[in-house]
Amino acid sequence: MYRNRPKGIFFIAAIAAALVFIISQGGTLRAQTDEMYKKLKVFSDVLSIIQKNYVEETKPEDLIYGAINGMLRTLDPHSSFMMPDMYKELQVETKGSFGGIGIEISMKKNILTIVSPIEDTPAYRAGLKAEDKILSIDGESTENMTLIDAVKKMRGPAGTTVTISIIREGFFEPKDFTLTRETIRIKSVKYKRLEEDTLGYIRLSQFQENTGEEFNKALDDLEGGAKPIQGLVLDLRNNPGGLLDQAVTVCDEFLEDGLIVYTQGRLSGQDMRFTAHPDDEKRDYPIIVLVNAGSASGSEIVAGALQDRHRAVVLGTTTFGKASVQTIIPLDDGSGLRLTTALYYTPNGRSIQATGIVPDVIVKDKAAPPATGERKEMPVIKEKDLKGHFGPGGKPEETGAPETKKPEQEQKQDEEQVPEQEEEEKAGDDEDPQLTRATQLLKSWNIFKKMETQNPPAKDRS
Repeated sequence: MYRNRPKGIFFIAAIAAALVFIISQGGTLRAQTDEMYKKLKVFSDVLSIIQKNYVEETKPEDLIYGAINGMLRTLDPHSSFMMPDMYKELQVETKGSFGGIGIEISMKKNILTIVSPIEDTPAYRAGLKAEDKILSIDGESTENMTLIDAVKKMRGPAGTTVTISIIREGFFEPKDFTLTRETIRIKSVKYKRLEEDTLGYIRLSQFQENTGEEFNKALDDLEGGAKPIQGLVLDLRNNPGGLLDQAVTVCDEFLEDGLIVYTQGRLSGQDMRFTAHPDDEKRDYPIIVLVNAGSASGSEIVAGALQDRHRAVVLGTTTFGKASVQTIIPLDDGSGLRLTTALYYTPNGRSIQATGIVPDVIVKDKAAPPATGERKEMPVIKEKDLKGHFGPGGKPEETGAPETKKPEQEQKQDEEQVPEQEEEEKAGDDEDPQLTRATQLLKSWNIFKKMETQNPPAKDRS
């Protein structure tokens, strides 16, 4: 079951809602507009002064783009301005390929930091690791460099090179890595059979333009043949998200009706509800969803919906905690605006913003042992670590803001929803303890199901 959902729905709805808002506000809006024009006059004056008096000649485009970037920095960490070439790159990336070195990056304490290298890419093969700090790109310091600018400098045509300087825990001094760019093709859906072909495994690396269609084909292939699968492991670990409509489509494969996710914004037109549709294909086998701190946005939508609807068991570690929706708005000069316009909520009304999804079964991943031979848990960057992030209540918070204590009644509800979270599974010496535990649970599930079929409960003869 694959449905091609309309593209650009958020942009259209936002514009329509904005028009309604403008018409309805009357005098209040006019007063706000007058104040805005006064401030724009100040901006225009500063721009003119710089052009006439600055020690070197400046380009108006550079100054204006710089001002826009500064304006966006006052908002949340996911709102940003994309110059024309970056906007084109974004459009290419959602199709699953781009020229670059293959890393996901973020800002941590104003330092450009690698979140994770993408498998089978120049960065991965060179040995770059999560938590590496990027000090310079082609000799230019990354201090005060925006995330967008850093991405722009590291991307480029395949075959060209880029040198990045890295500092890492255990390094006595920065180390340079010279990498040859490649066309990074991200295959969003990978699948195989497990446990003597009785279980299916699907890995979703991100939600791209055709993820829903590819996911449907993977399910059909796993379910077909002489030995249909008896359970599924859906691996969303380190999945940073992507297109919302594709995440909804993945959920729709396992739900026959009811709510999947809903959004709420400042304007009524940004409030949307996504529901499941009935289908002839019954995918009623047990499902375990694997998540970790790198599971964000779209992957949290899938995990949250299947968890709330009691359609799957979520296993792993607490997710990233990004529950905001970004609208991509094209601008007249070919540039683009990525603007946070709404927050999303799971079917039960949960906002997992800055808190993440707590798994039903907590199993820590295997951390690589350092030189001492002792295991050490790797630090991770989450939504709550980003400067200016929205808190659980939808209000902006500073980096590292302390978590607010939940009311006793709300704490009790959480305990009822995830009763297993106090029982932490211990990671053994398995190569992948989370996947091992998931397959064990599915096998046990099927054993008990077979026992129920072979030995039905005795009828009450009283």
